[in-house]
Amino acid sequence: MKKVNTNTMPEEQWTSPKGKFACADRLISIALGRDETSTDLMKRHPFDVEICRVPAGKSICPYHSHSAQWEFYHVISGRGTVRHRDGTTVVEAGDAFIFEPGSPHQMTSAPDSDLVLYVVADNPIGESCHYPDSNKWLVQTPGKVVLRHAPADYMEGEE
Repeated sequence: MKKVNTNTMPEEQWTSPKGKFACADRLISIALGRDETSTDLMKRHPFDVEICRVPAGKSICPYHSHSAQWEFYHVISGRGTVRHRDGTTVVEAGDAFIFEPGSPHQMTSAPDSDLVLYVVADNPIGESCHYPDSNKWLVQTPGKVVLRHAPADYMEGEE
C-alpha cells in the first residue's frame, strides 16, 4: 500500500505572468507514484487526485474544456464562482460538481477568501483542451504531437 499525508505535503505554486491566474496544488496522485508520461495505466493511474488552493480573487486557469477528460470537484473551504456554458454559479464549502468532456469551465475564488478544492480527473490518453476566449488548443500526449498551426503562448489572449 502506498500512503501519503496531505497535511504534510508541500504545495506546488503557479502564477501566470500578469497574476490573473494562480493556484497552489498538492499533487496527491504524483506523490503516490503516478507517472503522467506513461501510457501504462498501472503507472499512469486511471485517475488523478489533487487538492487545489486558489488564492483570493484569482482563477485557477483560463476558461477551457477538455476533449475527453471528466473532472469532479469538491469544495473543501472558501467561496468562489464557477463559470460554465450556462453562466456562473456560486460555490462554497461542501458543494460538489462535475464537468464532462466538452463542457467549458473555470473556477475563481471570492475576492476575500481562498477557494480550496479536491479535484479528481480521469486520465485519458491523447487529451486536448480548447480555450474558447482565445480560440487556442492545448494538445497533450505522451507520444507524438503533430500540429499544423504555429504554437501559441499559454497566456496569449487570456490576461
